[in-house]
Amino acid sequence: MPQTGRKREHLDRTVRERPEYREVLSLFQGLFAYIDGREGDTGISFALPEQHGAERVNGGLPLVAPENLSVDREKAGAFLSGIVGVIRGANRDPLGGVELDRIGRALEENALELPLLLSACLQRERKSLEEAAAAISVRPPLLTFILETSLKTALSLAAESVDPKTVEGWKEGYCPVCGSRAGMDELAGEEGKRFLCCSACSFRWPFPRLRCPYCGNQDPETLSYFLAGDEPVRVGVCRKCSRYIKTRDSRKGNGDVPLEAEDLATLHLDLLAGKEGFERGR
Repeated sequence: MPQTGRKREHLDRTVRERPEYREVLSLFQGLFAYIDGREGDTGISFALPEQHGAERVNGGLPLVAPENLSVDREKAGAFLSGIVGVIRGANRDPLGGVELDRIGRALEENALELPLLLSACLQRERKSLEEAAAAISVRPPLLTFILETSLKTALSLAAESVDPKTVEGWKEGYCPVCGSRAGMDELAGEEGKRFLCCSACSFRWPFPRLRCPYCGNQDPETLSYFLAGDEPVRVGVCRKCSRYIKTRDSRKGNGDVPLEAEDLATLHLDLLAGKEGFERGR
């Protein structure tokens, strides 16, 4: 079942407990409130391979490929327009308001080639997104964020249908379902087995405890972590590639919280990692 409701609940609880998070989390609270119950209305779907899935996994290829993507333009446009509306309600930037109006008009007039742009998001191909943004005079990150919010919703729904046994033996640090980077990881069970969690579709897969998911480094002398208080989330760092990943030790709590919401609710750890000279893994 979609986890949007639980994401929303955790952010609401975070804002109550940490009022200083109210401004930064208000947008995501609004987005989750809009998406909750509408996960199947994005107009985006994926035909996961019924055959040759094992061959793709063994070859280091994710299950979802661009040719698996289908887009219902009318439904996708309506869903994206709703996202634009949520962002407009949370926006405090006059320029951002003008750009959101332009994106809204482009969606109403079918001026955006949605299948092409969503495929570009899936492949992390920025040129098409930059050209589309320039054509309607908006900043590429804003248009990309709107498209990716919808795409991630559809990917998460598709990932829920994937049997973990389908990707047994996957050894990569990127997602076996959609190919996106790991957003967080988790230590679970009595032995603290490590699982990476996809930043796009939220699929979880096992990964060695002592390995950087971004550069593959396994040298214990250059892999470490730091804590901030007694919360269940810590920051794992790789001094070889200077990247970090946040890790939740579910044995300490919050095991029922979706990791996307946990990620948003621990932005103070991102700030600390940045001050220490580490970049988010990608």
